[in-house]
Amino acid sequence: MDRKNVHRVSLGDRDIVIVGTAHVSRESADLVELIITQEQPDAVCVELCAARYDAITEKDSWEKTDIFKIIKEKRTSQLLAQLLMASFQKRLAEKFGINPGEEMKRAITAAEAVGAEVVLADRDIRTTMIRTWRTMTLASKFRIVGEILLSLVYSDDITEEDIEKLKEHDALELALQTFGRKVPEVKTTLIDERDAYLAHKIASSPGSKIVAVVGAGHVPGIIRQIGQSIDISSLLTVPPRGIWGRLFGWGLSLGVIAIIIAGFYSSGTETGIDMVTWWFAVNGILAGTGAIAALGHPITIAASVAAAPFTSLNPMVAAGWVAGLVEASLRKPQVKDFIDLRDDIATFRGFRHNKITRILLLVVFVNLGSAVGTFVAIPLMMRFLNF
Repeated sequence: MDRKNVHRVSLGDRDIVIVGTAHVSRESADLVELIITQEQPDAVCVELCAARYDAITEKDSWEKTDIFKIIKEKRTSQLLAQLLMASFQKRLAEKFGINPGEEMKRAITAAEAVGAEVVLADRDIRTTMIRTWRTMTLASKFRIVGEILLSLVYSDDITEEDIEKLKEHDALELALQTFGRKVPEVKTTLIDERDAYLAHKIASSPGSKIVAVVGAGHVPGIIRQIGQSIDISSLLTVPPRGIWGRLFGWGLSLGVIAIIIAGFYSSGTETGIDMVTWWFAVNGILAGTGAIAALGHPITIAASVAAAPFTSLNPMVAAGWVAGLVEASLRKPQVKDFIDLRDDIATFRGFRHNKITRILLLVVFVNLGSAVGTFVAIPLMMRFLNF
């Protein structure tokens, strides 16, 4: 078995063995189990946080999801992004006959067999997703969502040999750099920051011998930083929403109201009413179109149409959240939906028909329709101004 992805690092009198893996590689899973069994470490670090650990070790983890809480806490985009990425990984894993996260499961089982402590060494996925999202530009957000959605209906003809090549540092780094050129903000939070976090957790693990199981792309960064002083608190801080984004939101709302008021004063009551009518029609129709595209319930579609013109004037509320809560109330996800979720995320049809992912898509599509409606309605209303 090829051990070129096994690296040894000494920290004083401590021996650290870092195993770089490809997350859908059968050979990686076998190598992980072999190394832990041979090394008999005191601790085994795995590239998992508590949420991801529960997801791969508890079969009913999805059944505990509170969809209402997710919508109210404005976490639908984060969960949808996680499911979309899990979908792509699952389809690759099925192609090569290995379960997603198999190398991590095997690492945990092997650690327990040799009496080693299991250390969850990765940063919480929610912190990573929020930091990633809030550091991205609006254009980058649209680009990454589009590319991830495209992966549901299209995937490259990847062979198992290609997957094994991903364990070669240069090849994987090249892939990351290619993606980083499209969305440079993503690499910093998804890779670089987690390299530092993983290095800190591995270095602070108990025992004189430690085995760390991480994705091959993290190995160079971990080796470079392990044993160094790392400000871990800065990596766990969730950045606040940008002030410019908030100012833009409120400024846009006040601008729309100002345009309508100007219409009443400059062109008369009838013109003002026409402007309001256009605002309601364009916002409502495009938000409703988003609900239809996500296969929303007729009442949800109506709620989207009714809510969008008002929520577009209030940056604190979004039409998609209203639509999501209405849909969740009308078509409350059942246990079967959570059980089927693992299979449904593998196809575009499954994504649209599973009640959970449909709600998530509904929130995104209605919000998108409402946002587009705002920018389409403004120039249409301004045509009525007569200064």
